[in-house]
Amino acid sequence: MNAQTSGPKTQNVELKAALEAARQAGRIILDAYRQFQAIPDAPIDISTEADRQAQETILSHLKRMFPGDALCAEEQTPALTGVPSVGPRLWVVDPIDGTRGFARKNGEFSVMIAFVENGQLVVGVVLEPAKGRCTYAVRGGGCWRHDDGSEPAVCRVSATKDLAAAVMVQSHSPPPKMPSRMAQAIGPARVVETYSAGIKLALVARGEVDLYVNDYVQFHDWDIAAGHLLVAEAGGVVTGLHGEELRYGLPEAWQRFGLLGSNGHVHAQALQRLQGVQL
Repeated sequence: MNAQTSGPKTQNVELKAALEAARQAGRIILDAYRQFQAIPDAPIDISTEADRQAQETILSHLKRMFPGDALCAEEQTPALTGVPSVGPRLWVVDPIDGTRGFARKNGEFSVMIAFVENGQLVVGVVLEPAKGRCTYAVRGGGCWRHDDGSEPAVCRVSATKDLAAAVMVQSHSPPPKMPSRMAQAIGPARVVETYSAGIKLALVARGEVDLYVNDYVQFHDWDIAAGHLLVAEAGGVVTGLHGEELRYGLPEAWQRFGLLGSNGHVHAQALQRLQGVQL
């Protein structure tokens, strides 16, 4: 998987570092993926050696490039030792977002890297190693995709304006193929399911779906930071489920408001319909 790009804004030093770190991690992950024995009933909290190796690769590269920056990441690995987890320059990393997709070997997982400066999302990279897709953004520079076998291209959210015609992406729901509470409340035309919040937000940014709802009561910065910037720079909107602005770089990296990412056109409608749904 090649995460290198030649599109505009790649002169941004943080973006170049994030893309290179993602490329290195993606190579490690794919090597492990090819040899991995599938776990059909992999639990939601599964972690693998590939998660840890990929994270060490990413963090080691970022530490070499920016030795004074803070690091916030999902796994507890040696590269985090002695490094602050909050600061004015902060890297937020999920080495394999959607590890269940990795463990079940359905390709639904991503590498997520975000750079936050003074509380503002500045860089986001979502790499899908198994599918050869890379989506990235720089604050003020738009959202771009660079997939294997293609040239970099601008991403824009969809133009759908009516929820009744919208496509919603969500996590795989139990029981399979049954509409979730959120899907029932929103009433979209179609629901697609995948692991990895990074993939879901990239789908919104690419205009391949219209909205994504995350109804988790608690999750972390690394679950959404990179994908948030993709949607915003592609012309969409990301908020909490009551319209709250999401904040990054707080102690413990907690997010507690759920998440709605959309093309912007259906955002207000979706928020209104979700108000009666209890998290």
